Amino acid sequence: MIHVIAIVTAKPGMRGAILAAFKANIPAVRAEQGCLEYGPATDADGIGPFQTQLGPDTFMVIEKWDSVEALKAHAAAPHMAAYGAKTRDMIASRAIHVLAPA
Repeated sequence: MIHVIAIVTAKPGMRGAILAAFKANIPAVRAEQGCLEYGPATDADGIGPFQTQLGPDTFMVIEKWDSVEALKAHAAAPHMAAYGAKTRDMIASRAIHVLAPA
């Protein structure tokens, strides 16, 4: 199994538009062979001082794939290229962490 944590920071005020495009793409991604989990997450409210917040322009994508091959196929999928083209100018930065279970 492969875990992916992607941290996406939008240009100011653009997070909602990116999330809308992201959510529209979720059904196609979840239908991909090997996708076990795929979804966005934002800061939870009211957690307290121990929480490190992402902030109003950032969200995480939490993914699980059954294999490296499935993840590579996902990255090359046409719907991902279309999502990337649609959101490219709205994104300030993106970091993708690919992890193996410890």
